[in-house]
Amino acid sequence: MLLDVKNLSVHYGMIQAVKDVSFYVDPGEIVSLIGANGAGKTTILHTISGLIRPSAGEIDFNGDNITKDSPQKIVEKGLVQVPEGRHVFPGMSVKENLEMGAFVQKDKETIKKNRKMVFERFPILKERLNQDAATLSGGEQQMLAMGRALMAQPKLLLLDEPSMGLAPIFIQEIFNIIQEIQRQGTTVLLIEQNAKMALSIADRGYVLETGRIILSGTGKELLASDAVQKAYLGG
Repeated sequence: MLLDVKNLSVHYGMIQAVKDVSFYVDPGEIVSLIGANGAGKTTILHTISGLIRPSAGEIDFNGDNITKDSPQKIVEKGLVQVPEGRHVFPGMSVKENLEMGAFVQKDKETIKKNRKMVFERFPILKERLNQDAATLSGGEQQMLAMGRALMAQPKLLLLDEPSMGLAPIFIQEIFNIIQEIQRQGTTVLLIEQNAKMALSIADRGYVLETGRIILSGTGKELLASDAVQKAYLGG
């Protein structure tokens, strides 16, 4: 397995946001975490990325215990997060944003090759190369945030709410791109409010409720589950 999260608990002061959560991601999978706002999804991603320290539990990535590693060390090991809300660097061009994603790469030829790959996947970014990232549309900014993450050549890509705030035409495109990224060999852990879309492309999924995993299964099984239909799919 590529990612193994074992008995993870996270506190904000006296409040326990994540309660003894265990799950795994195998190489080549898309795994989706779904749940209502406040269920603990983003907290879990931030803890895996090293931005938050857990109060208990262990996170293993690619055979290494990364529970106490710094965010930079975790990125260097091949685990990269695309944050909720995109967070492109305003006042910097598309080109400069992509270069920021390549900070762990030392070899210029590798950076060039990765940039070419990003442009093949996101042709619009090549057209906007010298444009201020802040002036891109929401969908274009999401593509830039994903392209920036891919510049680091991740083994595992963590996506936090990639469809949030996007027009419907862009949402479908972003989910198509996520599947394409998987097909080309990158494993994906996806957090998404749009449960139907997330589960429709996921190999497996976990349902979170108030910091606990209450249900797991294949994407198809969870889409067909009465509990998931009632809570998240309007059924």
